[in-house]
Amino acid sequence: MTNGYSIATLVIFIFSIAFVIQPVSIPTRISAVPRLHLNLTTAPILAIAILWAAQCINPTVIRDGIVGTDGVKPYNILILFFSLAYMAITLDVTGILQSAAFWVSNKGGSNGWRLYFYFYIMLTLLSVLLGNDPVILSGTAFLVYYTHASKLEPMPWLMAEFAAANTASMVLFVGNPTNVVICEGFSVNDAAFTAYMILPFIACNVVCFIALAGQFRDKKHIPPRLVDVPKRDPRSVLRDPIGACVGSLLLGSALIVCLVVSFFGIDVWKISLPFAFTKFIFDIAWDHYKHTHKTQASSRGQGTEDVLDFVADEKAAIDPLESTFDTEPSMTLQTAGDRTNAFPADEETAVNSPQPNPNTELRHAKIRATISRLQSHFDTFFTALPRLPFALVPFAFSQFILIEALAHQGWVDVFANWLIKATHKEMYPTIWLVGVLGVILCNLSGTNIGATILLTKIVRASALPPHSDRAAAIALAVASNIGAVSFTFSASLAGLLWKGILKQKGITVKQLDFARWNCLPLLVMTVAGLGVVCAEMAVLY
Repeated sequence: MTNGYSIATLVIFIFSIAFVIQPVSIPTRISAVPRLHLNLTTAPILAIAILWAAQCINPTVIRDGIVGTDGVKPYNILILFFSLAYMAITLDVTGILQSAAFWVSNKGGSNGWRLYFYFYIMLTLLSVLLGNDPVILSGTAFLVYYTHASKLEPMPWLMAEFAAANTASMVLFVGNPTNVVICEGFSVNDAAFTAYMILPFIACNVVCFIALAGQFRDKKHIPPRLVDVPKRDPRSVLRDPIGACVGSLLLGSALIVCLVVSFFGIDVWKISLPFAFTKFIFDIAWDHYKHTHKTQASSRGQGTEDVLDFVADEKAAIDPLESTFDTEPSMTLQTAGDRTNAFPADEETAVNSPQPNPNTELRHAKIRATISRLQSHFDTFFTALPRLPFALVPFAFSQFILIEALAHQGWVDVFANWLIKATHKEMYPTIWLVGVLGVILCNLSGTNIGATILLTKIVRASALPPHSDRAAAIALAVASNIGAVSFTFSASLAGLLWKGILKQKGITVKQLDFARWNCLPLLVMTVAGLGVVCAEMAVLY
């Protein structure tokens, strides 16, 4: 039964989601905090603080949101995701993705449509193995460079990359954090998850390409013949062949072992974390070896000078998510000379401005020099570090806590009753209702992570029969992945990342254009993916 506390909880939850979708910056009169930024990182945390202060939630609710309930363990999900993300991103740092891209480019030649198709297949395969975020990080920068060098309209290629990466992430349970939530929440074996998802993935992937080809069929988007096609030796952009071999071996081994141990009920983070730690030790040792042997270290720069225009300065990288949320820019490293040129230029300004303390400036210069030396010495680690999605940590935990707050106030049970009335616990209505709701809520629930957590709780509270429960899990897995190819950038962290990288590269994608280009691919993928799930469930049950 609703009361003031339950209504307040729902309203605050909705407001927190609104600020995730559309971040705002509010001026304050506090000198120490001139502006209050409400975005993906801050809005959910502020909502939790308000709910706690208003006694809508208690410490038990917060603890349950962190530790987990109903078989869903947030710490398990985050440790697993970050372990694999570190291995995938450090593998990307070696240049292996750029090398693969140039190999595909050389195979595609000057035929525009053949090249478009080859790139789509390559991005799909890489996303299956590495997940969507590493491919978005490296592939977006590469395609900006490639389309500029080839004098191509960038949007058809960038939209294909975005769709391929997010669709392919449904294959492995580690491809997307939402997959891990579903496996944990519905007790789906990790290997079985891939078996369930392979056919919906193929259907979604094929119809998505057909939809993209139909949208970009005119010559101004994808010309039949390309005149200026960049030709590169793939080996010339492979900056660290040994690191690429070791990284591929460790990541592949981690994925295989995780799939095997999942049959025995072992938490997979206990497997992924040692592999990630091993990769970290190797990165530190190998970077130290390269740094102390200048001949090997210099090979990183050979043959790559003409490619570096499409790669951001990774040593001073700013997290692309920051610019998306319109926060204050991060401080980049400066030399002592750069710092001096920030000094007042004219005498009047110099007199009126507070004079810098020489000791403080010297101390700051020493700190910057130390950090710069560390970045140069341990290049792989410090290049990968700013790429790790640290914004996911507070956001994911806060989403779990907010969903737990809704459950505490009875809203999850209310939504579960609505689901039961709408589907009568029958399998096919459950597939379509949960699937379509999943796609919609990816846009309205603060990324696909929030939508997946909420719908997992609702379906579990509905106490569906085993066949309907399993069908709902697979339908939700399809929806949470293709739901990223949606109408708002905030439908997924990958969307925010993609938008931020393009903004750094000087390309602004309007929200309306993003929705317009994704509309048809999302529609056909929803129909095809959920249709295949229905067929699978008909055969199995």
